[in-house]
Amino acid sequence: MAGLTEDEMRKRLEMLRIEHRDLDAAIDALSGTGAHDQLQVARLKKRKLRLKDQISLLEDYLIPDIIA
Repeated sequence: MAGLTEDEMRKRLEMLRIEHRDLDAAIDALSGTGAHDQLQVARLKKRKLRLKDQISLLEDYLIPDIIA
């Protein structure tokens, strides 16, 4: 995470988590309506997966593995 302080990474992580939750709600809302826009749902799911990857990357960087 070049150039970012730990505090900046934590803020970024929280923003990504919020966006991930928002996308989850949007996907549920679109899926819950009678008129499914499958292309839009697929795009949202793809974006959600990218966010999850970014979240995992930041979490791995901020929370080091402890070898017991």
